[in-house]
Parts: sequence; structure tokens; C-alpha cells
Amino acid sequence: MYSARDRVENERWLNRIERGADRLELGADARSFAADLFLSEAPDADRSKPAVAAASLYAGALIAGEERSQSRVADAMDVSRLSVQQHWKPVLEAAGFQPPSW
Repeated sequence: MYSARDRVENERWLNRIERGADRLELGADARSFAADLFLSEAPDADRSKPAVAAASLYAGALIAGEERSQSRVADAMDVSRLSVQQHWKPVLEAAGFQPPSW
């Protein structure tokens, strides 16, 4: 879990997730899941946060049933597709989900 302080300290990244969700036309559930996933796994290093934010948005969309391609999420979040590919499964696993095997 995360604290209210975590939300304040990561407001910049939560706003970035919101902007990416806007670009992808994702609903409220996907946005909420993405924010929760990010805050639960937010790395300490700022250089890692863009990739984890993008992976959280991808995973949040999957959970909400609003799947978008890794490439579209990467473009919306201004990261490489490889960043999304490398981080989304660990984000889901850390939250207690079993990622699909495809």
C-alpha cells in the first residue's frame, strides 16, 4: 500500500498517467488502477519512474478491460515500447495479479 504522502510526492507522475490516459481515451477504472499500481511500486529513482508509470497505465488498462497496445501506451507516455514490455508484468505481479502468458 501507499500513503497520502506518496500521492503528493508523486503528483507529477500521476498527472503524467492522467495525460496518457486522456490520449488513450481510457475510462475512470483504468486510470484508478494505473494510479494505484504506480503508487504501490513507485521507484525511488526518478529515471525509473517514466517506465513504471507507462507500465502501470498499460496494466491498469488491462485490468479494466480496456486493453491498448504497448506501442500506443508507450507513445502516449513518451517512453519506448521496450520500457512498457519490460515493466508491466512485474507491476502486475507486485500487485498480486498473475499476468497472462501471451
